[in-house]
Amino acid sequence: MLVISTLWLVRRVRSLDARLAGLTRGETGESLEAVLAAHLEKVGAIAREVGRLGSRTAALEIAQRKALSRVGLVRYNPFEETGGNQSFALALLDSDGDGWVLSSLHARSGTRVYAKAISGGRAETALSEEESAALRQATV
Repeated sequence: MLVISTLWLVRRVRSLDARLAGLTRGETGESLEAVLAAHLEKVGAIAREVGRLGSRTAALEIAQRKALSRVGLVRYNPFEETGGNQSFALALLDSDGDGWVLSSLHARSGTRVYAKAISGGRAETALSEEESAALRQATV
């Protein structure tokens, strides 16, 4: 009876060993330790890439704050003898409200262009009604 029990236990142990070996082998037949090591290496590489992307994102966010992202445009006719609203006031501001207002006055005798600095959403010099309207559009 002892021999039969021993043979049954040996067979059972071999069966369990085979099942365990099947569970601990990767798709390519590697051991579970090799599969885990490969996964840990991939996780480390991804963590390094996320760190690099975080640095690049921070640099882009800083640069974006100075990009001209707010725009206001008013077209108008300052002189009765010209038509078509060919004059304009264009406000270009960054996210801090810094930038300028560019104005173009079109007349029969020529076109004149002016630029006025804007800091913190306020002009450093007096603005015309059209320039003020363009600045309001850009700050909305």
